[in-house]
Amino acid sequence: MTSNEPQEMQGSDPWADWLLWRRHGVDPSHEADVRGQVESFRNRVLDGAGPLAGMTLLDVGAGDGLISFGAFERAGGSLKAILADVSKTLLRRAEERSVELGLRDRCRFLHTSAERLDGVADASADILATRAVLAYVPDKAAAARQFHRVLKPGGRLSIAEPIYRDEALQLAAFENALRSGQARSIAPQVQLMHRCRAAQIPSTLEAIQKNPLTNFSERDLIPIFHTAGFSEIHLELHIDLLKQPAVAWDTFIDAAPLPGTPTLREVFAAQLSDAERRLLEQEFRLLVETGQNMAQNTTAYLTARKPAQSGMMQQ
Repeated sequence: MTSNEPQEMQGSDPWADWLLWRRHGVDPSHEADVRGQVESFRNRVLDGAGPLAGMTLLDVGAGDGLISFGAFERAGGSLKAILADVSKTLLRRAEERSVELGLRDRCRFLHTSAERLDGVADASADILATRAVLAYVPDKAAAARQFHRVLKPGGRLSIAEPIYRDEALQLAAFENALRSGQARSIAPQVQLMHRCRAAQIPSTLEAIQKNPLTNFSERDLIPIFHTAGFSEIHLELHIDLLKQPAVAWDTFIDAAPLPGTPTLREVFAAQLSDAERRLLEQEFRLLVETGQNMAQNTTAYLTARKPAQSGMMQQ
């Protein structure tokens, strides 16, 4: 843990640690900004899910209930939700939230993975929704088959997945250029930022192929879900290059971009000299703290339907 991480994180699981603390740098003032960003992704997922009233929603990788509770806001008490996640800590948080909202009797909470969906009966959900789940699943085809299994005939699927493969390949190319001396003309501070990013996501071809976050692109999702038995598959790739909200430098370097990844502060300590850290701070701190820092989000939104007259699923 870094010095400003709360004691509650000790002994917790990495998924909960990231979502509850590390994602926003343990800074409550920045948490609202992060929450607003992820709610925009959630809203697109729910838009793709179609009508919600009277439906049973299966929220896979539910976390603290972002998708489910957003769905209740739209559909009211006629909705039922099954919240499934690999994190017991996050499921407890979601259950506590359901009690606060008076929705506990409309919710079920299941500790299970996307590849198994233990406890979810065949053809029991009208809608299945996820956000940033398959990107962390090693066997995406197995998860897609489970999604097909638990949906009712005619049931709808709506997912959003971050796409990192192109960025990872660009990092790998840049790393090769640095090692070969071809990138010497690039400003030192830019080289340092690439080094830092390469410490957070895979940056060699071997690592890219082994990591579930980077070994797929949006183009792989369509055949995965078609093979699983889905029809009416539609995919949109959204690439948004946006200015980031102004944030204190210490918060910026304490925020982990992804579950299980080091923060910039941790990368600085492990890989950079004092002079290199000062150079980066001198170059980028003003941009970060005045809201001029740019970031790109690449997200694939996919919707599909389980055929009403479902044939045998392909294996």
